[in-house]
Amino acid sequence: MTESTEASQPGPGGRRRLGYGEGREALLKAAVRVVGRRGLRHLTYRAVAEEAGVTHGLVVHHFGSRDALIEEALAYSVRTSLSSSLIEPGTGRPEDFATGLSHMVDSDPDSQAFQYELLLEARRRPRLLTQVRALYDEYFGATRRELSRILPKDADPALCRLVFAALDGLVLYHLTGIGDREDTEAALTELRSLLRRLGERAPETGD
Repeated sequence: MTESTEASQPGPGGRRRLGYGEGREALLKAAVRVVGRRGLRHLTYRAVAEEAGVTHGLVVHHFGSRDALIEEALAYSVRTSLSSSLIEPGTGRPEDFATGLSHMVDSDPDSQAFQYELLLEARRRPRLLTQVRALYDEYFGATRRELSRILPKDADPALCRLVFAALDGLVLYHLTGIGDREDTEAALTELRSLLRRLGERAPETGD
């Protein structure tokens, strides 16, 4: 069945139907939402089709297998994750670092949950590790570039991983509801304070 024919099918619950040419990306977004809300075990053709407002034949047409759908949804997440990332504002000002992180989690929790689901799945499915590592390499790279603007000399890779690990933990803490926005913001304020103090240190000079 062609994409244009499938797209003409009405979506359940009055959902917006897919337009011609937007099917593949819309299905990847739907897959991310399904996994983020219900977990990876609930990722089926039918669940993705229902979320996107199409029949499941369109999902089969685009991806062929559930494994292909999982891998392409992860690749989509890798491609789009940093487009809305707040890790690298580019100002070199500690007070700008990770500003709006709480809002990012609150506004799109499914995308964050999807990444954690796939991170754990990569432990059981090694073929996903390459893409998961690529995702985290992007995060580490953005963290290092911004810290190198904040600090008096290039940021040490171990420090960058430590700082990103703190951000990653705060996202998970906020996402799961263990902590609330106030907790997250208080921790971010303390992290920025630590970075500010590091940045204010005079560069070391030789005797």
